[in-house]
Amino acid sequence: MYLHRMWQLAWLSAGVAAALVGIPPHEDAARVARYVVHRCDWGAMATLSAQDPPMRSQPFANVFSISDGPAESRGSGVPYMYMTSLDVSVQDLQVNGNASLTMSLAQTSYCKEKSYDPQSPLCARVIFSGVVEKVPNGTEADFAKKALFSRHPEMASWPHDHGWFFAKLNISSVWVLDYFGGMKTVTPEEYFRAQP
Repeated sequence: MYLHRMWQLAWLSAGVAAALVGIPPHEDAARVARYVVHRCDWGAMATLSAQDPPMRSQPFANVFSISDGPAESRGSGVPYMYMTSLDVSVQDLQVNGNASLTMSLAQTSYCKEKSYDPQSPLCARVIFSGVVEKVPNGTEADFAKKALFSRHPEMASWPHDHGWFFAKLNISSVWVLDYFGGMKTVTPEEYFRAQP
């Protein structure tokens, strides 16, 4: 009986510990946003197309591999990307750098394990707006490289003659949907202050 009770307590403690490192409470939208960004490896980014008609000035979404820091870190909150001007979305950004980036826990095992549909408000997502900027060579570019290549090791072998460069989304607005009742807005300052 004693051993059975000890096993129950150990199991309960493990469950509590797992819950403590899980998604932050929905009342803390800034932390939820940081949590989502750090756990997702890619996002869908929408630009305004600069391609020939009929696409010109139309919304155009594309998938980009993303990292805000190595998985074992707390993350920086900055969505870094590895880009080439051969990509049509990057060509759009060279004309108009404004973009919207969406990341969702549907990209992880979280929503599937909870039986949440990707469109459910309980399957947390974050939507950013901002300007995509090239990261200049130096300390930040070194961090972006470590952040991206640690999560996307294939990138290191991508063709060197494609003019790859590191970029980031300079965030101007943050929207979070992680519960019923509609989207929540978070300022960039609140977002970067939050601990994931």
